[in-house]
Amino acid sequence: MLQEQKAKKVEPCSRVEKLLIKTGSTCLIVLLELILALYFLNQTGILNAWQLPLKDIGVFLGGGGVACLLIGWGLGIRRKKHLVRAVVIVFVGINAIAYFGAYTSTHFSAPGTFSIGFPRPTNSQVPTDIGLEYVTHRLPINSTEWLETWLIPTQRSSAKGTVVLFPGNGGSKGKQLLAPAKVFNNLNYDTLLVDFRGVGGSSGNTTTLGFREGKDVAVVVNQAEELNLKPPIILYGVSMGTAAILKAIAQEKIEPDAIILELPFTRLLNAVRSRWRARNFPSFPTAELLVFWGSLQHGFNGFAHNPVTYAKQVNCPTLILQGQQDKWVDRTEIEQLLHNLQGKKQLVLFPTAGHDLLVTVEPKYWQQSIEKFLIN
Repeated sequence: MLQEQKAKKVEPCSRVEKLLIKTGSTCLIVLLELILALYFLNQTGILNAWQLPLKDIGVFLGGGGVACLLIGWGLGIRRKKHLVRAVVIVFVGINAIAYFGAYTSTHFSAPGTFSIGFPRPTNSQVPTDIGLEYVTHRLPINSTEWLETWLIPTQRSSAKGTVVLFPGNGGSKGKQLLAPAKVFNNLNYDTLLVDFRGVGGSSGNTTTLGFREGKDVAVVVNQAEELNLKPPIILYGVSMGTAAILKAIAQEKIEPDAIILELPFTRLLNAVRSRWRARNFPSFPTAELLVFWGSLQHGFNGFAHNPVTYAKQVNCPTLILQGQQDKWVDRTEIEQLLHNLQGKKQLVLFPTAGHDLLVTVEPKYWQQSIEKFLIN
């Protein structure tokens, strides 16, 4: 009888031990699979695993695992099984939502078609709508891809140079660039307005938030002679366009005579985080998951897409235009970007502006800042 009672006392413990061993084995298998997946991605060049925010990922996974163990320790066998199932469902669900969010944020759907993604940005206006004559050019990237541009010559006899304009995320040349182009033309500069791949008249239906677009910038600059663009060549970009310009200089080795960066961001991960915080939504681990899945979908490492690092390779004169009320970029980040620029540089703050096209918010101050920079 005594032995039977002891057996009954030992049995629950053995069942708990079995569950813990099973849970530990499952965690070990998942960890090994994750390590193998990161190794494969690193070896194939799709993703540099060492540049991932491993500390944040470790805290997230480790903290979540410890919390589950502590909660599960006080539960019965059946409840622990339900907990494991719930954790798996939540984990898969969160990643599925992040995957879908990354996809919809970087893919566009064509007008009149049903597909996943934001509506493809179009050119609702053309230069003649604001009194400017223009010529359309299609610049080939390869046999299947191209960039559409509008060349707007100055209305005076001889231009002082050429300003090449690049839009921000979700923008097109007809949507974002006509207003600043008109000012540059009034200052006697030819302007070339560019649609990145995925928007307007260019090919494709995706965006990589300035990563692949860096090659688009290089394609345009490298064809400057064929387009008969009059030097000096000045590059102007808005938000995502600034990241593309800086990446083109750092990694595509283009050499513009000067650049104008309006509303730049410094790190892709921080940019995603700030947008979630602006919506009063927890940025961790949402931002990390979005950047991770977006990187896998487009074959690049979004965690290493940092314009503040690209800036270290910039030696030409640079003007930064920033809204002082911009909730998407912290002032300290802009100061760091300014510090990393190697050439002559200037920062102009617009007191009443946020993350808006600045020429539409304070047009006189914007023109004065541009004119002063171009003269100097």
